[in-house]
Order: sequence, then structure tokens, then C-alpha cells
Amino acid sequence: MAPINKYSRELPKKSKDDSIINEEIRAREVMVIDGNDKLGVMRTRDAINMAFDKGLDLVLVAPGAKPPVAKFMDYNKFKYEQARKKREAKKNQTKVELKELRLSPKIDIGDFNTKLKNGRKFLSQGNKLKISIRFRGREMAYTNKGREVILKFAKEVEDIATIEQRPKQDGRNMFCTLAPIKDNK
Repeated sequence: MAPINKYSRELPKKSKDDSIINEEIRAREVMVIDGNDKLGVMRTRDAINMAFDKGLDLVLVAPGAKPPVAKFMDYNKFKYEQARKKREAKKNQTKVELKELRLSPKIDIGDFNTKLKNGRKFLSQGNKLKISIRFRGREMAYTNKGREVILKFAKEVEDIATIEQRPKQDGRNMFCTLAPIKDNK
């Protein structure tokens, strides 16, 4: 058997993803797949020679099988396609931010409407909204007023948002989280 001429074509770069290719395959025999055709079980050295004759790489796709399954493919092209799909998936993701509005238990109607307008803007952009109220001094005795303000705010935006977390008090602060309603179009 003639040794493989490694330098007859450009070999793929060493992979970081633990794929086993060409001479890295340690099994004596492998089940070989060429595209959708099964070529059967053959010696690894013969399979590597066949791959090089076709200008492809022998990539181990199922190392745990008996015998291990290897496939003829252009490894560099395969890695490029995977990276491109990954970039596309990342581009299509939407990042949801958590915006915060601070209210007061003694908030006036004008200030409330301004905060409401900003909250509607955040929710319409697809961001979650955290409403917080800080109780200062004697306001701690009137936490129910703060809860009423939060629930009033939630009621005003119920057409575009749902309450994700009910109003909850943590020390001198009270929080409520609103999430935008997803359109099923």
C-alpha cells in the first residue's frame, strides 16, 4: 500500500471542535458514507486514500458506533457552512432588555402620565419593564399606596403588557415586572 501524499492538496486546519479527520482517525476499520451512499466497511487507510483521490476529507461522524462511521466531505467548506448558519441564527435573535421606571407612592397625575408614556414606549420596543417604588421615611407605613400605584400602572398598559412578576416588597423597595405581549403573526 502506497503512503498518502499529504502535500498534494491543502489540508484542513486543525479543528478546535474535536472533529476527528483523516489521519487522526485511530480505528482500524470504518463504515464509509459518500454523500447519501453507503460504501460499506473498509480499512481506514483505504478510506483515507479514496477521500484524497476525490479531493475530500474523511470525517468521523459517529465515533461511538461499531464500526465507527466516517463520511467523505470537504471539511473546510463544512466548517464554513456551520459558521455561516451560526452567524445567521445570531443575527435573527432579538435581545430583550430590562428597562426600569421609578415611581413614588405620592406621584402626581402629570408625572404618572409621563412615566406611563415612557413605559409604553419601552414595552412597544419589545423590552421588559421593571417598575420600582422606593419608600422613604414614614412612607413605609403606607406601602399599600405604593402597591396601588404599581397596579394602576399595570392596568393602564394591560393592552400591550402582562404582569410577569406581581408587586413584591424587598426592604424599602417594591418591584413589579411587566413583559410585552408577543404578537402571534
